[in-house]
Amino acid sequence: MTQNKRTTFQVPPLPPRAEDAHKGMVGRIAVVGGRYDQTAMIGAPAMVANAAFRSGAGLVQIIAPQAALGYALTLAPAATAQAYPADDSQTISSLLIAFGADVVAVGPGLDPKVDADCMQDLLTHFSGNAVIDADGLNLLATMGQWTAHWPHQMVLTPHPGEMERLLVGRSLEASATDRTEAAVALSRSTGAVVVHKGARTVVTDGTQVYVNQTGNSGMATGGAGDVLTGIIAALLGQSMTPMDAAVLGVYVHGLAGDMASEELGRLSITALDLIDYLSDAFCEMDPTYHD
Repeated sequence: MTQNKRTTFQVPPLPPRAEDAHKGMVGRIAVVGGRYDQTAMIGAPAMVANAAFRSGAGLVQIIAPQAALGYALTLAPAATAQAYPADDSQTISSLLIAFGADVVAVGPGLDPKVDADCMQDLLTHFSGNAVIDADGLNLLATMGQWTAHWPHQMVLTPHPGEMERLLVGRSLEASATDRTEAAVALSRSTGAVVVHKGARTVVTDGTQVYVNQTGNSGMATGGAGDVLTGIIAALLGQSMTPMDAAVLGVYVHGLAGDMASEELGRLSITALDLIDYLSDAFCEMDPTYHD
């Protein structure tokens, strides 16, 4: 297949789960975020953690500023937590290795002390899968022509504004064609799977393209992107490929939003509702489930 050709992609099935599975077998997810200074954003990593647990993750650890840890664990009581490195003898990548993380999600409510050097260290030394969202994407946009150290083990989840920053100089239109072209261009230049969020979210690895058909305008609410990050991270932790995890994650996220809309109406959906309806969405996709 030539580089210029693209193929469409279908929603994959749920990842298999062994009958004797234990929590150490189904994904160790680390979440780097949780700003706590003059601007507090503690709920974002907690939302990621709770969505990851609801999507099948075995263990989740939040890596956040020391002052934020108690609040974050109150919001995500099943998670554990570590503080950002206190001195130069530690890096975030070393914390991930100590936890035994399979996947890292970087960006939800990220503290300013996590800078481009921290991101470069993480990209260079952490060999697991990564989901980069929000302020993590803004950091990447400051790093010039970077590429994934381990190609196709990273998922980027930009909304249109973040996409523009990542593709400096490109003017994005609202048309589906241009949204797809932008996502394909970013994927090919970085080696990452790209989830271009919005109505009819586009997912691509640069060759295969999926355009999502679930979801609704009620999901335009704070924290919805954090939920998506947690879903994708959890599916990566269950040994799905980045493309499969991104497509299934986007589909289930939208399906949960559609189910919430049917019960609550579009104007009343919150990100917490999306987490609550994930179980219904996963059950709808599970051929072994009987109501």
